[in-house]
Amino acid sequence: MNALTPYAAFFMRLAVGGVFLIHGWSKFHRGIAAVAGFFGTAGIPFPTIGAFIVIVVETIGAACVILGLFTRAWAACMMFEMAIAMLIQLRGGHNIELEGLLFAGALTLIALGDGPLSVAVRFKHTGM
Repeated sequence: MNALTPYAAFFMRLAVGGVFLIHGWSKFHRGIAAVAGFFGTAGIPFPTIGAFIVIVVETIGAACVILGLFTRAWAACMMFEMAIAMLIQLRGGHNIELEGLLFAGALTLIALGDGPLSVAVRFKHTGM
């Protein structure tokens, strides 16, 4: 193990959370109706509920992951979202490189957790 190993979670949180946040922010600004419309044309059932969930995971969840708050729980949501996205992309004959990479990154965050450079570590040390 080298000196940077304990900080791997920090770098992974920035990368995965950052990509999700960029995509989520775009969906947030387009609005639930626009995202639901896209989901509907893709054949996703319950597109409005799905759009809401995806926007929450990709904005609030991504911000929490970047900060290191509830990282494992949000990463599990992200991993589930990417699994569904990969199935939809494959069904449509599209490539799944980004979705696969984000799936692997989220899985890695589930394994690593918050890491030492997180907001959550402050709560753990103060007993809050």
